Amino acid sequence: MKKLVYWALAIYVLYGIGMAWYLLVVADISIPPQWKGTSADPATFLTPKELELSGEYSRWKDLLFFLSIPYEWIIYFGLLAFGAAQALRTWIEQTAKWFPVQSALYAFWLSLIITALSLPFDFAGYHLSRAYGVSTQSVTSWFRDRLTDFFVHTVLLVFIAAVLYWLIRRFGRRWWLYAWMLCVPFMIFFLFIQPVVIDPLYNDFYPLKDKKLEAKILGLASEANIPAEHVFEVNMSEKTNALNAYVNGIGSHARIVLWDTTLQRLNEDEVLFIMAHEMGHYVMKHIYWWLAGYIVLAFFGLWLVSRMMRWIVARWGRYMGIRQLSDFASFPLLLLLVSLLNFAASPLVNVVSRYEEHAADRYAIELTGNKEAAISSFQKLTKAGLSEVNPPFVVKIFRYTHPTMLERIVFLEEYAPPLREGR
Repeated sequence: MKKLVYWALAIYVLYGIGMAWYLLVVADISIPPQWKGTSADPATFLTPKELELSGEYSRWKDLLFFLSIPYEWIIYFGLLAFGAAQALRTWIEQTAKWFPVQSALYAFWLSLIITALSLPFDFAGYHLSRAYGVSTQSVTSWFRDRLTDFFVHTVLLVFIAAVLYWLIRRFGRRWWLYAWMLCVPFMIFFLFIQPVVIDPLYNDFYPLKDKKLEAKILGLASEANIPAEHVFEVNMSEKTNALNAYVNGIGSHARIVLWDTTLQRLNEDEVLFIMAHEMGHYVMKHIYWWLAGYIVLAFFGLWLVSRMMRWIVARWGRYMGIRQLSDFASFPLLLLLVSLLNFAASPLVNVVSRYEEHAADRYAIELTGNKEAAISSFQKLTKAGLSEVNPPFVVKIFRYTHPTMLERIVFLEEYAPPLREGR
């Protein structure tokens, strides 16, 4: 097992060199000739210095992403191969005798170990964003957010570990089916509590100060049948120069949110287009389609994880110190398999997400009818976040949940409003 870890590290180094060569040297991010000089060409709305910084920042950010994913897998594999998962299990069993306490302790310490080992990559991402002027967050504030992340993720991990290992012990091979059945109410519950419980842990939310703009946004919301009485503003300028807005939550907990950076850098027409886009997701019920899609993926994912875990534990369990599937020492293996499957499914998930985002763009331009404001808002989003207008293909399929800025602006350039009746 230790030899396998060393081989994995060697492959990881070679992979990292290959990805660096591809992203920093080979990848073509140039604008197609037919769109040079148009509003889709970043040279028309970015300064030469901003163009240079955008290319550098995006390439390094993409490289960090592609290095961090397999690094996470190596952490899980290393915990299994070097006996850390087994040693932690043994210590927990000696410390506590009651199953719920054992599962909570194991999940807590596992979360702490993974968070600590992942911290270098997390800090590198923060430092990169800060160095290029995208992040404005202080180190103290950044660490405070990481502590909040640790708290939220650990609570979820404790809950998941307790439920999953109880199901494994209670139902044996069919544990995955009962786990999937519990996913549905859990996902719905999380969608309800996120806007009012999770999000405020990171930022302060307050009613939009510009009441004239709020009235116009609520007017759009009324046309979209969104049950919202207020528009919320969040103070993100303390953390970033990037722009964003969103509508999240379901039912009575639906919340319209604008970052203060968006209000500072976009004019009224641009803000209304951005909000119309977010409302398009609500009108077309994308959140429910997202929920249904993840329920289907969870079904097949949990089934695959259960079969793969049984096979791996039967074949190599003794080398990893895993006595049986219900052994807590198998938890890093479960997390490893889930991470692998999530990454494998990400191109498909991103394709669906990009389709929904394009549909929301279409909805927004049809609702507002202001092509100039739509194009300029995307240009300002690119400028504020130093985003790539035309990213490499591999980056697009694995990272982009939205169409590229090139695709979004080209769509607006070519958009022709539908003819009204009688014309």
